[in-house]
Amino acid sequence: MTDLVNIDKELFLKPSLEKIQSQSFQSHPPKILLLYGSLRERSFSRLLAEEAERILKAMGCDTKFFNPTELPQVDDAPETHPKVVELRRLVQWSEGMVWSSPERHGAMTGLMKSQIDWIPLSIGAVRPSQGKTLALLQVSGGSQSFNAVNQMRLLGRWMRMITIPNQSSVPKAFLEFDDNNRMKPSANYDRVVDVMEELVKFTLLTRSVTPYLTDRYSERKESAEELSKRVNQRSI
Repeated sequence: MTDLVNIDKELFLKPSLEKIQSQSFQSHPPKILLLYGSLRERSFSRLLAEEAERILKAMGCDTKFFNPTELPQVDDAPETHPKVVELRRLVQWSEGMVWSSPERHGAMTGLMKSQIDWIPLSIGAVRPSQGKTLALLQVSGGSQSFNAVNQMRLLGRWMRMITIPNQSSVPKAFLEFDDNNRMKPSANYDRVVDVMEELVKFTLLTRSVTPYLTDRYSERKESAEELSKRVNQRSI
């Protein structure tokens, strides 16, 4: 098992999750992309995401990180920019995501928002984020707050993602990590485990039925009308 902090191995990966795994892992492990919202050398949002990744790996997930260094501002570079191409490729690869942001001036960071803004609702016939699961984490320098996770929840809904109910907000993050940049045992750490476990469960339960869950009457109607127009034009 991946090295985890203060995990009670008798309680970790309970039979209910193991039963889902035995049915759903047969095809492939859940594919989870992690994004973080700070470029500081010791970025607590990145450290929190790294801790979340350890938990996900211990649950058997396939994980990838996107490093936002050199990602341009939206509309300040073409969509062919290498970092934009990398981000969109990773989003399309994923079945679920973790967004981890600091709270700055009572909101998520601009870097976090830029990453999300570079993810389009559609790329041709492909909808990169639609129907995928999402877990939200935030770190604060002071007392506990939920401004960033609440903002990201709105964005997750706008991106047509299945944003799980649970979330984690870590106050005074500078006290929560040791000199080795590992999260200390605490109730805050246990909450991160809860959130990642819930993300895995939702991903396993929904990924095989995403086409059904995201199929909409209005879009079927629009497609039928476009097809009818093309048929009529050919017959003229």
